[in-house]
Amino acid sequence: MTDFGIARALHLVMVVLWIGGVGMVTTVLLPGIRRAYPPRERFGAFHAIEARFARQARWTTALAGLSGLYMTWRIDAWDWFASAPFWWMHAMVLTWLVFTVMLFIAEPFFLDRLLERRAVRDPVATYRLVERLHWVLLTLSLITVAGAAAGVAGINLAGF
Repeated sequence: MTDFGIARALHLVMVVLWIGGVGMVTTVLLPGIRRAYPPRERFGAFHAIEARFARQARWTTALAGLSGLYMTWRIDAWDWFASAPFWWMHAMVLTWLVFTVMLFIAEPFFLDRLLERRAVRDPVATYRLVERLHWVLLTLSLITVAGAAAGVAGINLAGF
């Protein structure tokens, strides 16, 4: 296996762990907590469980980003960013950037505390907001994964 093959395998495994985890949190964990806990306890329960996933997500997003950067450098694919059929390259960077900012900057520095304070005032609306944000992130992620999987196979889902 070549260095590129190793980087691609690492990249795919990290994306599966990262986006698969987002899918599980969005479609299983959040609805399960909503059904099992009263409104005032939901955010605390979610935060306690999600904090463990956040550590995994930080590692997987970091390794996905590094392996993606390495592959782009290795095959000198920088010009793909200037070509519309490679829109999925922009989508991968955007998705990675959104999650990286959330995981490494927003959550640890202010978002967790902001949501905790908001949950005390309005637990139902806060939990609904958390669920909606996760659905937005999951949708962005799945569009990106579908576009990238098709794109590397030479299929342009956007029709450019």
